[in-house]
Amino acid sequence: MRKAMAIYLAIFALCFLATGVSAGISEESAACLECHQDQMPGLVAEWGASRHFAGGVGCYECHRAETGDPDAIEHNDYLISIIVSPKDCSRCHEREFTEFDRSHHANAGKILGSLDNFLGEIVEGPAAAVSGCNQCHGSIIKVNDDGTLDAATWPNTGIGRLNPDGSKGSCTACHSRHSFSAKLARQPENCGKCHLGPDHPQKEIYEESKHGIAFYSHIDRMNLDNPSWVVGQNYSAAPTCATCHMSATRDLPITHDIGDRISWTLRPPISQYVDAKAKAAGKEVKSWQDRRNDMKNVCGNCHTSSWVDNFYTQYDNVVKLYNNKFAIPATDIYNKIRGGGLITNDTNFDDELEWIYFYLWHHEGRRARMGAAMFAPDYTQWHGFYEIAERFYMEFIPEAEEIIEHALKEGGEEAKIAEEAKKMIEDVLSSDDHKWFIGQMDPAEKARRKADSEEFKKRYDH
Repeated sequence: MRKAMAIYLAIFALCFLATGVSAGISEESAACLECHQDQMPGLVAEWGASRHFAGGVGCYECHRAETGDPDAIEHNDYLISIIVSPKDCSRCHEREFTEFDRSHHANAGKILGSLDNFLGEIVEGPAAAVSGCNQCHGSIIKVNDDGTLDAATWPNTGIGRLNPDGSKGSCTACHSRHSFSAKLARQPENCGKCHLGPDHPQKEIYEESKHGIAFYSHIDRMNLDNPSWVVGQNYSAAPTCATCHMSATRDLPITHDIGDRISWTLRPPISQYVDAKAKAAGKEVKSWQDRRNDMKNVCGNCHTSSWVDNFYTQYDNVVKLYNNKFAIPATDIYNKIRGGGLITNDTNFDDELEWIYFYLWHHEGRRARMGAAMFAPDYTQWHGFYEIAERFYMEFIPEAEEIIEHALKEGGEEAKIAEEAKKMIEDVLSSDDHKWFIGQMDPAEKARRKADSEEFKKRYDH
């Protein structure tokens, strides 16, 4: 393909020099190539390997600007913008733009005020936020007075970038410019640029799952380059992130709304069905049941309905266990202590309890839930629930009790709050889920555990 491109460009250059135009390429784009072919041969070669090139979509078709555009610049007698925003892409890809614009991806740049944003910009420092958080979430792109782009905000291909033209997002976050390769967008590594690490390790979880193992074992049968990519029809070896969340099935079209098939939100401290917030605000959105049915449609290409239904029963039970046993009690106690002024409540991360609680839901809590959602047992157990339990019993409760004890000694209005928080902890620890921790395990259960332990020792102790 590269050789063909080189030949084409050679012919193109000859034709252009002779006539000033080339079949399939606009006169404006041909003018761009006249210089950039020599200055940026790699960039031009990538474009030459793209479907855009084959369709006659050149530099100017994407980079052209309108008079009055905030980031428009005069460049060799052409009005262009460096940034190609989703709004620019919508000139040809209107459906994809509309789907993306309503997605959670498109709003990923609205993290100002979030705990993650406070960590990046204040606790760590602005440069960490620019080169870290903003490169995945996106940032507000600022245009300097001379029309150049502010180096503190550009380059940036964050998925929720806030563009000078008012549009949200960056298509190139997934469809790397200038090749815009479908093969690349279908690869799990493409999503792994941002969906990895301690707080949302979807890439690592996928690699541990049977789906990921099958993908890497049979990548030669994935047909990733095929123009049509329908699971069960064009490939069957394994699903990727794109398969489950975006790509077509025999019954469903492609969607660029990444949440269109997700039923639970696993991001916040306490999980809820994905439509709960919108419904509470009186908005009409696709229900979590319809989203789940669409995901089941994807699963149904390789699994029986009973298998899929039973998986969802197990998954729902994990989310409810996390919510009811750890997340809701910890959140209630945390809010009582912080909201009641037993620790400072006007600045985040200046008290140890704030760090402990953050780890509990933001790191371990997400890992447990995401591991169950994506078939990674080690992430559900050892990287998830085990660490949640250790954090809850060995750090969160002891730290909360120490704060309460201090407030009780100090007396005054805060002592009243401390008494209420103390009662909350007592109620939690004496509940069926936690009473084992204070030596109140049900006698029958305790006896059964002892018998099982003795049997285990007979099997493995020598």
